[in-house]
Amino acid sequence: MDDVEPLVPQGPAERSPNGHCTRCPISSQSPGDSKVVEDFRRRLKYFFMNPCEKYRARGRKPWKLMLQILKIAIITFQLVSFGLSNEMMVTFKEENLIVFKHLFLKEYKDQRVDRYAVYTKTDVYDHIYYIIDRFINLQNLTVGNHAYEKIEGEYTPLTLCQEFFRKGSISPGNDTFDIDPHVDKECISIYPLEPLEDRTLSRDINFSLDFKRLLSVNIYLTLKAINLQTVRHHELPDCYAFSIIIMFDNRAHSGRIKINLENNVGINECKDWNVASTSGKNNHLLLFDSLVILACFTSLILCTRSVYKGSQLQFHYTAFFHTYFGKTVSWSERMEFVNGWYILIIVSDTLTIAGSTLKIGIQTKDLTNYDVCSILLGTSTMLVWVGVIRYLGFFKKYNILILALRAAFPNVIRFSCCAGLIYLGYCFCGWIVLGPYHEKFRTLDKVTECLFSLINGDDLYSTFQKMREKRYIVWLFSRLYLYSFLSLFIYMVLSLFIALITDAYETIKQHQKDRVLESQLKAFVAECRDQPDSGKYKIDKEPTCCCCFG
Repeated sequence: MDDVEPLVPQGPAERSPNGHCTRCPISSQSPGDSKVVEDFRRRLKYFFMNPCEKYRARGRKPWKLMLQILKIAIITFQLVSFGLSNEMMVTFKEENLIVFKHLFLKEYKDQRVDRYAVYTKTDVYDHIYYIIDRFINLQNLTVGNHAYEKIEGEYTPLTLCQEFFRKGSISPGNDTFDIDPHVDKECISIYPLEPLEDRTLSRDINFSLDFKRLLSVNIYLTLKAINLQTVRHHELPDCYAFSIIIMFDNRAHSGRIKINLENNVGINECKDWNVASTSGKNNHLLLFDSLVILACFTSLILCTRSVYKGSQLQFHYTAFFHTYFGKTVSWSERMEFVNGWYILIIVSDTLTIAGSTLKIGIQTKDLTNYDVCSILLGTSTMLVWVGVIRYLGFFKKYNILILALRAAFPNVIRFSCCAGLIYLGYCFCGWIVLGPYHEKFRTLDKVTECLFSLINGDDLYSTFQKMREKRYIVWLFSRLYLYSFLSLFIYMVLSLFIALITDAYETIKQHQKDRVLESQLKAFVAECRDQPDSGKYKIDKEPTCCCCFG
């Protein structure tokens, strides 16, 4: 890169009697102008110093640095605390889901959900009756603390619903059918503790199925339980309401009715509880979350102030160069005044404040949205730890890596866009051609996951192997498709991607070795030879100049 040409001031700006700038004539440099230029250069150099250099220059304590270090500690502790509590909640939900499958699904074994199905009318009726019988006799069966839900003193019933075509006449032997596509729904309710006298549903509960018109049978029931794991950790116990849906899916009308059980969980505050030594710890957690919110709010204000001051200095610098040197400032130089690390911290603080507020609501049982809280706290903690890279940049060897990543980023984005178009082309092609013959290409999202795994070298052999017994033309196409994709992305795209970052690293390394100044801003600031501990940075107020600071 060519060296930046030296900057020669064009002279001071003239002022009108009211003190405003009228024009910026080219004239010889005066001693007063030289002092203004040096003061502004020193101000710019101070702005781009790291916290330690600023402390040596003006004796100002690096409050933001100390606050960020404190935040890393307290936010990480908060996340770990929430993660452990969340882990107990997730474990309790997953184990109850397994329990409900074994309780309500006849002859169920731990297996893939899509493999559990029935194939005869008798089996359908037997499975439905089995679910109802298990629900009625739940208290005598379960080893957990499950119970029926009560609303205003009455038990919530089990609801059995079937969806079917309004009318239909189907005769596959004659290749004829007559279907009304409108869907009707019919439901009945069965209350607990009322045993059936006969094992035939049509007699006891007046429920029969027309399998030729049947679309689905859904069984809805609600059970309640208390998670006692939290008691051992001296936290408030959680009361759970499990809304269970058991679905018999016959929409394909293929002769195979798939059965699936889903469990929607609601978490509420227990109405009447008493656990020794719990209330104090819960108050401590609430107090700690409030401290996190206060620290992040303070950090948010300080970083927003720094970004605002940087934008102000950017405007001053643009006006200064136009006034004294008659030059315009490029957008790339203007963006150097915008500290991306501060933007990162502002986003992290905002997410942490929102996540901590949700966490307080969850701890007081006013809210139950664990997923949103997890996303907010997890993302904010990730950004906080990514922000630590900024402080590694104060060391020369680490700074080269950071500068290389920043320099390579625009080219990497452009390259990723081009590679992404090729990737999408392969995704659509694989989905359409191989989808009917290979389960990994059955849906578009599965195709994207499969191809990304192939790029990383995962599951290569099994992907090839599962296409062996297909039709010859499909088998031949699959070979051409997979070999061309792997050759293109593994040997070419990934190599070019690595080359972009390597080239940026070598360029930055060479620039630092040759001390090449990449912009007129850096060239202008580099002319200031004053060291941070020279004492020249300790001034009462910032210098002002015409057309810049007035």
